[in-house]
Amino acid sequence: MVSKKFFTGLFLISLFFILTGLLITKLLEVPLKLDDLLILTLSFSSVNAIAGFIFLAGLRKDASGRTMHMMVSSSAKLILEMVLALIWFVVVKKTYLPSILLFFVLYLAFSLYSVFFMLNTLKSKPL
Repeated sequence: MVSKKFFTGLFLISLFFILTGLLITKLLEVPLKLDDLLILTLSFSSVNAIAGFIFLAGLRKDASGRTMHMMVSSSAKLILEMVLALIWFVVVKKTYLPSILLFFVLYLAFSLYSVFFMLNTLKSKPL
């Protein structure tokens, strides 16, 4: 049940950002490429899905196992997002202002979602 809630929320956040990005580019004529929006949204969704799988696997463990899985989940998420940032800014050279803002808005939104989900889940299952 908890996993269904997490992945449904992740899907809804991704859908929200894709639809909002489409509306903003059409109505306000912001110079944002839709390919960048889709790639970044799917990348952040994938990173959070991986972190979510690790975290949710730890919920079935004892208290020390939950703690370890939460730390591994958070660390894996951080490392994967750093790799994504390295690829996005250095390798692909997406350094125009709308791309930078899009990256950090998506990073903040997906990070807040995963942190709040983990904390709310652990309210009922203490470490």
